[in-house]
Amino acid sequence: MVEPRPAIVDLDEDGLDDNAPPVEVIDLISQFGDNVVHDHLNLTVNRGEVLGVVGGSGSGKSVLLNSIIGLKRPDGGTIRVFGHDVNDATRKEMKAIERSSGVLFQQGALFSALTVKENVAAPMFEHTELSKAEIYDLAELKIALSGLPPRAGGLKPSELSGGMIKRAALARALALDPQMLFLDEPTSGLDPIGAAAFDELIADLTRSLGLTVFMITHDLDSLYTITDRVAVIADKKVTAVAPVEELELSEHPWIRDYFMGPRGRAAQSAKTRAGQTV
Repeated sequence: MVEPRPAIVDLDEDGLDDNAPPVEVIDLISQFGDNVVHDHLNLTVNRGEVLGVVGGSGSGKSVLLNSIIGLKRPDGGTIRVFGHDVNDATRKEMKAIERSSGVLFQQGALFSALTVKENVAAPMFEHTELSKAEIYDLAELKIALSGLPPRAGGLKPSELSGGMIKRAALARALALDPQMLFLDEPTSGLDPIGAAAFDELIADLTRSLGLTVFMITHDLDSLYTITDRVAVIADKKVTAVAPVEELELSEHPWIRDYFMGPRGRAAQSAKTRAGQTV
């Protein structure tokens, strides 16, 4: 009898599985006391896509994000990032996951006592053995990639506008040349022009750097403009995962109200007009 050959796992230099989806969430249970937030939630993020994540207030969007990036331990189920179970990963594997992932938190989460350049450099000091000069040169490059002017590198967070804080936080998320970006409400607090410019920046970076993006957002314009698929969290699960055009046809009450309500129709019309002007 011929023994079956073991599957070949293609590992990169950090020991991450290049063939595995960047994120797999399997039967996730999340709860706080008696309050169950997720009940056997399942979600797979495909490599190279921009995945939007939406849901009502209290549906657990940020809890899901925090569980994936290791800030909250699941109460049940499995989360794999680049093929590694984050609950059972070794310290070395978790470091590799951290190096391959960039996170932009909703409020930026910049260190208030550091300049923008120092904030962007911080992950490189922690995870690389580059010289100080090399790190600061790279920090300036990431600041430029985020669309900030060079002078912004010397400013403290308190000296930045809301839009500049978002871009500085994005520059820090890009510091380690990640394969994946996690974005938590990246356009919240921005005016429509600033939000549209930030969407365009994310789309450009995704294409040019080959990124995978997991983006929590309530911004319908962002969903229509830059996402490949949208995951809808409702009823404590991911109720649907599909392109926006397919979700518009859903009979689920929350999805129908969200995408086909007045704001959804406005975003749809704006996208249609934009397509006609190209």
